[in-house]
Amino acid sequence: MKNIFKYASLFLLVGSLFTGCQKDDYSLGDLSAPTNLVIDTEIVGQDGANPNGDGSGKVNITATANNAMTYKIGYNDITDLTTPVEFTNVAGGVVTKKFTSVGLHTYRITVIAYGRGGTSTIATKDVEVVSNFSPTPEIVTYLTNDASKTWIVDKSVPGHLGVGPYPVEVTPIWWSAAINEKEACCPCFYTSTFTFTKVSASTYSIQVATPGGAFTKTGSLTTLPGIPASGDEGCWAYGGGTSAFSFVPASSGISASAPSTQTSIQLSGNTTFIGYGAVLKEYEIMVINADYMYLRVQGTETGNAWYLKLKPAP
Repeated sequence: MKNIFKYASLFLLVGSLFTGCQKDDYSLGDLSAPTNLVIDTEIVGQDGANPNGDGSGKVNITATANNAMTYKIGYNDITDLTTPVEFTNVAGGVVTKKFTSVGLHTYRITVIAYGRGGTSTIATKDVEVVSNFSPTPEIVTYLTNDASKTWIVDKSVPGHLGVGPYPVEVTPIWWSAAINEKEACCPCFYTSTFTFTKVSASTYSIQVATPGGAFTKTGSLTTLPGIPASGDEGCWAYGGGTSAFSFVPASSGISASAPSTQTSIQLSGNTTFIGYGAVLKEYEIMVINADYMYLRVQGTETGNAWYLKLKPAP
């Protein structure tokens, strides 16, 4: 009887070892890409008298597709399709986008729908939207002196340069510069000047002068002409530049209590910058008065924001 139990136990042990060594069979199921991707848009305030909306620039966007698990959405002005689209995750494919370029513009909405195993389908749709915006007279006066006014980075205060997450956080919680911190490595940060001019009632320009070079990163992390394709952050040769700029409603979505004036400086082209050579050109005015300006701009790397404190040049 003992032998019977011994052999039975041995048989079960061998069987379990055999079973345990068999290759597991995993399956991801159907890896077909999402189908029937549709982009529906509703321009806020659109009616017979206002075919391009009520001037707020807001568009309600809904993306739907069969077998889609997640969605990403990006935007381009069709006059600047060469600029890479920055995509953001959109829960459920539903989002309200505020387009801020003043006047009537056509924008291309690009949606990527993702299915199982990373499969994806892409679609685009163009919308023509109008944005009507005028800054408060005080902002224009503080920035330009209603004629021309030159600003410099204020190295005498802490936090004259800072970094934090974008867009929800509204303070430089990742890093904040100490007084005069960049003098040793990058003195050009403090010698560059930024002159804002009111050309007419609704036309403005900025002139950038950089006697010691531009304080910027290199390669794809800047748009300034003549900057090397690689290298560390620092002062790089740049001859300065002049471009138009406009006042636009801030696109970050943060509240006025952040604080924010809800107004941004939108630079035209890729040859000018304020303080630090950012890729993006919308500088949100957090605070401004006759003697102080606090700006926030989306950084060159996705998901961060740079903060700048400036003062009038002596």
